[in-house]
Amino acid sequence: MLLLAAAFLVAFVLLLYMVSPLISPKPLALPGAHVVVTGGSSGIGKCIAIECYKQGAFITLVARNEDRLLQAKKEIEKHSVNDKQVVLCISVDVSQDYNQVENVIKQAQEKLGPVDMLVNCAGMSLSGKFEDLEVSTFERLMSVNYLGSVYPSRAVITTMKERRVGRVVFVSSQAGQLGLFGFTAYSASKFALRGLAEALQMEVKPYNVYVTVAYPPDTDTPGFAEENKTKPLETRLISETTSVCKPEQVAKQIVKDAIVVTMGLFRTIALFYLGSFDSIVRRCMMQRAKSEIADKTA
Repeated sequence: MLLLAAAFLVAFVLLLYMVSPLISPKPLALPGAHVVVTGGSSGIGKCIAIECYKQGAFITLVARNEDRLLQAKKEIEKHSVNDKQVVLCISVDVSQDYNQVENVIKQAQEKLGPVDMLVNCAGMSLSGKFEDLEVSTFERLMSVNYLGSVYPSRAVITTMKERRVGRVVFVSSQAGQLGLFGFTAYSASKFALRGLAEALQMEVKPYNVYVTVAYPPDTDTPGFAEENKTKPLETRLISETTSVCKPEQVAKQIVKDAIVVTMGLFRTIALFYLGSFDSIVRRCMMQRAKSEIADKTA
């Protein structure tokens, strides 16, 4: 009976995934479109910019590090499909001052036209056990991962509604669907994006503006390499149960889901991993308890 129910669930999920393109809005045409990518100087954000540029879009890259922005600009420009395309770089921290974010978005629109698609990719990850993390870490991650997406979205949404066209993409994480050991601060900040996106979608859908959330798995980026430096043992073992994706592959899927507004496959498969993750944590806890007992009796 359980096998039958599981088979039915899998079939239902696959059916939804296949049918979703049929009930989605008209795809967004990227040739000539203005795409803004925050966190666009490296990792998934840079690869998203490259993917959109390959399809003829004009790109505004937003990130903090000006040197990395200029390096990313040169790399992206190698993939142009016509001589009219432009890559604009803006150095700003999207999580600190809304008025500043609003001003730079206005500057970008004055140079490249109204924003057709915003990809919120700016983010960071810090891991550790709940009681070991400083309170400031929770505040910092919520600021960067959540408000760093709220501010740019707020800056573009009015114009999108007025024009009756637009896409807003929030790049979350698999840890934004499943609360994982060591990610009490990070998971919470990424979960927040889902609530924001779902509520915002209800508000803007009547204006032909669509919101998508991407839930990429572990991806080979500079941010992931930095994240690995602070992961507790349990978190590292959980990561080892899944493969690490290439950022180019993840970016291609995110762009595809955004322009045709399909249900991301990553989201549909996340829950299948939860049971195995729980067993890893329990096993580590038992091993640690045995070690502590052994130390006391030694």
